[in-house]
Amino acid sequence: MSSQKSSLAALTLGAIGVVYGDIGTSVLYAVKEVFNHGHVAVTPDNVYGLMSIFFWTMTVIVSIKYVLLVLRADNNGEGGLIAMLALASNAVKDKPQLRRVLLIVGIFGTSLFYGDGVITPAISVLSAVEGLEVVSPAFAKGVIPITLVILFGLFAVQKHGTAGIGKFFGPITLAWFITLAVLGISQIVTHPEILKAISPHYAVLFMWANPGVTFIILGAVVLCVTGAEALYADLGHFGKKPIRLAWFSVVMPCLVLNYFGQGALLLDNPAAVKNPFYLMAPEWALLPLVGLATMATVIASQALITGAFSVTKQAIQMGYLPRLRILHTSVRDTGQIYMPFINWALFGTIVLAVVMFRSSSNLAAAYGIAVCTDMLITTILTFYVIRYGWKYPLGLCLAATGVFLLVDLAFFASNLMKLFAGGWFPLVIGGVVFALMVTWKEGRRILNDKMRADAIDLPSFLDAVFVSPPHRVDGTAVFLTAEPGIVPNALLHNLKHNKVLHEQNLFVTVRTHEVPWIGMNKRLEIEALGHDCWQVTVHYGFKNDLDLPKALQQIKGRGCELEAMNTSYFLSRDTVVPTIGGGMTSWREKLFAQMHHNASGAADFLKLPSNAVVELGGKIEI
Repeated sequence: MSSQKSSLAALTLGAIGVVYGDIGTSVLYAVKEVFNHGHVAVTPDNVYGLMSIFFWTMTVIVSIKYVLLVLRADNNGEGGLIAMLALASNAVKDKPQLRRVLLIVGIFGTSLFYGDGVITPAISVLSAVEGLEVVSPAFAKGVIPITLVILFGLFAVQKHGTAGIGKFFGPITLAWFITLAVLGISQIVTHPEILKAISPHYAVLFMWANPGVTFIILGAVVLCVTGAEALYADLGHFGKKPIRLAWFSVVMPCLVLNYFGQGALLLDNPAAVKNPFYLMAPEWALLPLVGLATMATVIASQALITGAFSVTKQAIQMGYLPRLRILHTSVRDTGQIYMPFINWALFGTIVLAVVMFRSSSNLAAAYGIAVCTDMLITTILTFYVIRYGWKYPLGLCLAATGVFLLVDLAFFASNLMKLFAGGWFPLVIGGVVFALMVTWKEGRRILNDKMRADAIDLPSFLDAVFVSPPHRVDGTAVFLTAEPGIVPNALLHNLKHNKVLHEQNLFVTVRTHEVPWIGMNKRLEIEALGHDCWQVTVHYGFKNDLDLPKALQQIKGRGCELEAMNTSYFLSRDTVVPTIGGGMTSWREKLFAQMHHNASGAADFLKLPSNAVVELGGKIEI
């Protein structure tokens, strides 16, 4: 019993470090941005109203929508938009048109994650370092260079993995939340009446008196729930109970105390609106606070970078992106991966964001659209999961998701007003990724159709070959093929050029499914084709680690004995040639051909031993 308690405590501490880093650093800029644009005067009534709006925004979106409802929609224990998309698409699989629309909506939401992944580290680290300006205006010129150096250091250490430093994330972030609470309480004791803002009637009075202003400032209010998606995305790492426990026992109380502390400070000193977070602290504590805030924002950024690696791997395995080089940074935890291309592409785009926008206030204008769109998509997908997957009554489903849909639409509409002030930036990033994803998926479909049309039936071919069999050599040949039952090009090339056939031949198709995990007991399907040849289908979930040699070890004792030292893997390395007419538009065909050319080899992706791989090339016109 005590070990269960200690493991719950450890998971809760881990959740505080990884899941809540992003939402925990929003106190640095959220209140400042609401007052920053001159729409709202710093008066007691407005401070009460806005503190109430902050409190109820966190309560409705985070506590009720994500913590209580969305966390229930787990896909075999996994969360995140791709897991939700798989759940929703499976729930409506008997409605192909609706399923196609949901897939497009879900993939667009996944694409926007990359826009969020660029803006979040940029705004978080920049807002922390901007505390130096409060220490002394002389530091102002150093803010951007220091931010870029910190970000470079963060991305440079990714290749070493987070196993070594990850154990410090929870304690540092916990120290950050305790500091938030202490800072907040230090101001609340001077104006304890600010706690009355917990009552929703202050929010209602403010919205009733200022409907237009309320609509405008919702685009800044949403900053207080940035990172709410991480609760669901990291479900598989920590589980529901630790995430819920961390939110209600530590994160929300500390955030509320800090926001109300900033409110109390503004009641006392309206001029503090220029940076209410840092101005809560006594002068002697400013530099240590900047240091702690910087560490907290680096940890928050780390969670997003790790998330980008995981989402990319899932998208590759679901067939929406070409294979990319994946390095494992932990011997024990297969989930800890590093993707060099994604790492440095993210870093380059973040540098561009910092240099273009130059301050956290300018970046706040770019923030929000991607977040609100993802929240909206999550709500829509949740409706289809609970209606068609869980078979709840229509009225209950509409009631459960309708309120959140209205709230999400209000925030989304408000953020659209920031479109030309910087909101276009994450949308452009998301749009580019979306174009790449749908082009790759469509290109693969056209390529497979073309290969199927030109294919030769495998059983018939083998029967014809063994009428006058070629010379057979010792060992096992593994031929990888996209579709079971057709002759792989590599076999045709091998027979044509080498004029031999191995003693045992496996024709292997790797299939990834719309579920996170498939256990080893369901990994293989094997069918004997005669002549010591077998058709093998290997099944993986989109979160499984692909390791083909390990999976093929299960064949032993099923009529085929596989020896690692005596096995060769034959792959077809086809070059795609775009042609006019049919297929996709010319630019998309060229883009697909380039992506296909630059995709990392299947050998690395499937963990094939490099000294046992034979690649045979060919050309395919699409």
